[in-house]
Amino acid sequence: MDETKKLWQRAANFHGHVCGGLTIGYKAALYAIQLLDVAMEDGVCSKDEELVCITENDACGVDAIQAILGCTVGKGNLLFHMRGKQAFSFYNRKNGRSVRLVLRPAPAGMTREQSFAYYQAHEPVELFDVKAATLAVPERAKLFDSYVCENCGEVTGSNWVRVVNGKHLCLDCCTSYDRFNV
Repeated sequence: MDETKKLWQRAANFHGHVCGGLTIGYKAALYAIQLLDVAMEDGVCSKDEELVCITENDACGVDAIQAILGCTVGKGNLLFHMRGKQAFSFYNRKNGRSVRLVLRPAPAGMTREQSFAYYQAHEPVELFDVKAATLAVPERAKLFDSYVCENCGEVTGSNWVRVVNGKHLCLDCCTSYDRFNV
């Protein structure tokens, strides 16, 4: 089985089914590998944070990007910039290259089956507009100290703790300050 078929199978297994949306992410991942000169090591593109994806949607295609490129929320190299667009910005930290892939409109009125066939039949170069990445490459993920919320008792990262009347409170336990709602 050739490498692209293995990658497709990995994405399908991860996602749980095949569909047009998964195909969009699969084709975007393949295109990013090509455009950013990404090397695969032991079948993985990003063991840590070498490759970053900022996705503008939370649709099926994001699963293909996770499965193929190794961009994940937990590693901090998959970030969401929710705009409802089938658009993905990719950053290769090793060589400094970046690109934004924006899906071109597909023919209107297709069924799910027709949509799947359409995306499967086209090469990435036919599906995406290649643009400059407009968002700055995010800094590497940080580790934060933890505090126990003095109200609910749950451990919370320091970046999400507020000091209210001398007490460390998680965001769920503190009320926001708003001068207009006083």
